[in-house]
Amino acid sequence: MAADPSTPAYEVRKSGVHGLGAFALRKIRKGERVVEYLGERVTHAEADSRYEDHDENDNHTFLFIVDKRTVIDAGVGGNDARFINHCCDPNCESVIEKRRVFIEAVRDIEAGDELGYDYQIGRERGDPPNVDEIYACRCGARGCRGTMLWPPKRRKKRKPVKAKSRSARSKAKSKRRGKARKKK
Repeated sequence: MAADPSTPAYEVRKSGVHGLGAFALRKIRKGERVVEYLGERVTHAEADSRYEDHDENDNHTFLFIVDKRTVIDAGVGGNDARFINHCCDPNCESVIEKRRVFIEAVRDIEAGDELGYDYQIGRERGDPPNVDEIYACRCGARGCRGTMLWPPKRRKKRKPVKAKSRSARSKAKSKRRGKARKKK
């Protein structure tokens, strides 16, 4: 059952997570589309130029990457969706459809609960050493990563290879050659 569109799903007010946040005014059902993330649509180059003088120790922007050509800057013509805070155990998610961004509930949300979704901010070469501090997360979730950034990629540990005797290596090598020939 869809919610009555005349009843607002949430309101913006002071948040314990960060600055302002969005809080449910009524029960929001799992799968409900809560709001579209709106703002001026610009290129990545334009978004970068708008914030080139921005203090690199301040992560606060309202930019949302739509695709490799488009960024939404909710700081210009944006709506209250920009106040939905990051959460490591989110009750919402961002969904991109036809180059539009929507925030949808991933589970039932009770009236009074703060809305949150994982910002999925990527790490980049050249990030400052304190990048995790700059993008610190204060969501308070049990499994909080402590940062709004995706975890760093971990290298898979290679299992140590047992040393084989020379004759065992020769047999294995000739078997591999034999299989390769059969495939031709």
